[in-house]
Amino acid sequence: MTERSTDNPDILDLLPRLEADDAGVRRIALIELADLEDPDALPWLTDALLVDGSDDVRAEAARLLEAWEEPEVVQALCAALADGAEAVRLAAAQSLSELKTPEAGQLILPWTTHADAFVRASALRALRELRLEDAAKPALRALEDQDALVRREAVGILGWLKHEPALPALARLAEHEPDTEVRRAAIGALGLARDLVVLPALVGALRDPAWQVREEAATTLGKVGHAQAGPALVAALDDGFWQVRLRAARSLGRLRHTEALDALAALLGHAIANLRKEAALALGELGQARALPALQAAESDSDPEVRKAVRIALAQLRGAA
Repeated sequence: MTERSTDNPDILDLLPRLEADDAGVRRIALIELADLEDPDALPWLTDALLVDGSDDVRAEAARLLEAWEEPEVVQALCAALADGAEAVRLAAAQSLSELKTPEAGQLILPWTTHADAFVRASALRALRELRLEDAAKPALRALEDQDALVRREAVGILGWLKHEPALPALARLAEHEPDTEVRRAAIGALGLARDLVVLPALVGALRDPAWQVREEAATTLGKVGHAQAGPALVAALDDGFWQVRLRAARSLGRLRHTEALDALAALLGHAIANLRKEAALALGELGQARALPALQAAESDSDPEVRKAVRIALAQLRGAA
């Protein structure tokens, strides 16, 4: 147990209830203890997290420790990731994800190699928010983890860090990863690149069996900003899922891919208003006077948001002229 000492009378008054037989009494006392916001209270909070016999009390302690960055708190929360109760593990993971300091990140790093997959994934999730450069190495290693959740959290770290040495590994995941969510995350992380090396993986992902991955690929191609992506995005305007077509239209506008003009104009007659709106905005981005007749015909669209997008696009084209 942690060494305890305090001269705070409010903490001393709570001690009998913190040691009560009734778990409900101990839990309420812990809440009152945390409300004092006194560092002297931390030993009782961390001990409650690690050794209290009640799952509810340990979970409450994990939640109450969220705002503290002290090393003993970080270590206790990391240890609680392996608690036998799911509620405690989840609460500890959430509190760790709220940490803000690099010093806390250094204490979390060793837990990325823990035997338990949930512990590894939770440690990586906490590190992602810290944007700690030292997290790149364990994240790269975790891309080979057997657990999909661990791989997904590792991808998140590398994307947030914009870690360019990871691009080849992320491209391989985008093409060959069996888990849909990991593939989708890898595609999103490739948006950090400005190198043509990622283009084949992104274009290939437009043919992925999962529409969510295709949607992410269409979005990321617009962010990467390579004109060579234009033809593949035009083809994606015929995707069976309107969500993919919408993101493809948006990216074509960002790329100012003028060869997409006719295909985008055709979408102004689509049954889904969101798709008509995105097509109108993309046509405005193209800056081509040839789009004026199609946009003028859409000025009377039944949806007010589409009409607004058409007005914006027309103003862009007239300004360009």
